[in-house]
Amino acid sequence: MLTPSLVKTPLPHNASIATKSHPAITPMAFVLAVVQAYEQRQLSPLEALNKAQIPPELLSDETQCITALQMEALCDAAMRELDDETLGWFERRLPWGSYGMLARASISAPHLGLALARWCRHHGLIAADIRLTLTEEHGIATLTLQECRPLGAMREFCLVSVLRNIHGFASWLINDAIALQKASFPFAAPAHAAVYGVLFPPGELEFDATEASLQFDARLLQAPLARDEAALNRMLQRALPLQVRPYQRERTLVQRVRQLLTASSEGQQTAETLSRQLHVSQRSLHRQLKEEGASLQALKDEIRRERAIALLLRTSRPIKRIAQACGFLNDKSFIRAFRLWTGLSPSEFRKSASHRPD
Repeated sequence: MLTPSLVKTPLPHNASIATKSHPAITPMAFVLAVVQAYEQRQLSPLEALNKAQIPPELLSDETQCITALQMEALCDAAMRELDDETLGWFERRLPWGSYGMLARASISAPHLGLALARWCRHHGLIAADIRLTLTEEHGIATLTLQECRPLGAMREFCLVSVLRNIHGFASWLINDAIALQKASFPFAAPAHAAVYGVLFPPGELEFDATEASLQFDARLLQAPLARDEAALNRMLQRALPLQVRPYQRERTLVQRVRQLLTASSEGQQTAETLSRQLHVSQRSLHRQLKEEGASLQALKDEIRRERAIALLLRTSRPIKRIAQACGFLNDKSFIRAFRLWTGLSPSEFRKSASHRPD
């Protein structure tokens, strides 16, 4: 079964565009940790590195950095190929859908505190290598990660990734970036310590701590969830950004435009029809979307991509009918767009999905 959270992340073809929107600050140490996951399985990481546009020769220079988008693409490819959402951190692999299952177990909670408590409890059921706990004292909530066995060379990447994952998911649940008061790590400050300030903003960073932990305002534990099952299904189409990038709050107009585009069965909404339904001018529509870091075309492409993937995976419709359902004038333009989105033609994507393990 294809896990929605691992749908391929396309990279911009223009390197200068990628660098401008995603600065290269992710340390090579994290790339090497992914490479080590391949070595543990006696497999080659070259295909994953190629998909992430990381030249293999960079691996020998630990001072090099990559962009968050490249890291997202690298992890995406590695998780697919190794069938392990934890990339070798734990004694047993966590196959497709493991973290999606944790998210689904948390989404029905009435407030953030219970959602995080469920996440911590259920994480212990699928991985005994670490223990996550949530405590509250003197107005401070603390998420603690205890190591139940030596994690070896994967230790830093594991601790950082698990904490980034739960912090990103918690922020997504309430649709607000949770400001950390303190992030602690039980190892000496690495040479790339500066990136921690980007990954865990905006509070104090502590190295050589007793345990790994995140601290934030306990009042947030009572915050109601801003998400539902439908929103979760959409998020799982591309969940990796929650782990590799700082959370950015979704704005109201983007959500409303997205809902209208999704409700349009053939994706035929235009700036004119949307502006009329939203009671704004077309000029204001484009301007406000730009202020929220989005564009109408990007949102339309995103909805089309999600609809196309869903129809390819869940139906046996011919490619031509799927192209029409996604608002394309013909199947040739659909095939061309789909290849840009995923690197595969629609037929290749459907065939590869049917061969993945359940």
